Amino acid sequence: MFGLLACLLSVGWQSSALADGMVVDKVYHPYVLPFEREIEWRLHSRQTSDKNYLAQRFGMGFALYDTVALEGYIIGERDEEENYDIAGFEAELRWQLVEQGRYWADWGLLFELEKRHDESAFEATTGLIFEKEFGKSSLTMNAFVVREWGHDIDDEWESEFRAQFRYRLFSSFQPAVEVYAGEDFFGIGPGFLGLYRFEGQRQLKWEAGFITELTHSGKDHSFRLALEFEY
Repeated sequence: MFGLLACLLSVGWQSSALADGMVVDKVYHPYVLPFEREIEWRLHSRQTSDKNYLAQRFGMGFALYDTVALEGYIIGERDEEENYDIAGFEAELRWQLVEQGRYWADWGLLFELEKRHDESAFEATTGLIFEKEFGKSSLTMNAFVVREWGHDIDDEWESEFRAQFRYRLFSSFQPAVEVYAGEDFFGIGPGFLGLYRFEGQRQLKWEAGFITELTHSGKDHSFRLALEFEY
């Protein structure tokens, strides 16, 4: 267990010299509900000493099988002239590898393909998802390898690391600590999650996080918010 943690943390620290773009994002959990359908919205705001970045994602998805789910996203971003427009499209595949709670930890895989709007720029992501419960606490880690290519982007390999340690105080309110690592970026901060269950399989998940970059002087703060309705 601790050997694996050290290995993934090493990937995260090393990725600080590799990955770029928005490192702070959703920390993925390795679970897929049978017959699930979902609608998702994400907001990400990043403020630095010289830039204010804002992006949103709207997604819809469904389970292909009991352990495999597919989701598509439209990505919107605010440009340098303060205009807000469609920036890209993304397809995401999540694969739950083991039955929840059957082994000492739960595992999953993530595959993503993103195409920038009106640009020859592509990004493919492959990731390992890990989650382990300790009583009322949970440790979740994501380790991703990213490939970028196209005429309007540099061809390069990147990597990212995300981690979340949360305490399941209540189903509707779960405080957490989150860690993110990418190119020239290492950030940490508090996170908050919640889950509201309705009749049948319907449930609403919410997440929020406030991440501060630690390795550079000057302001670099990120705020993320996500709502996900499964039915």
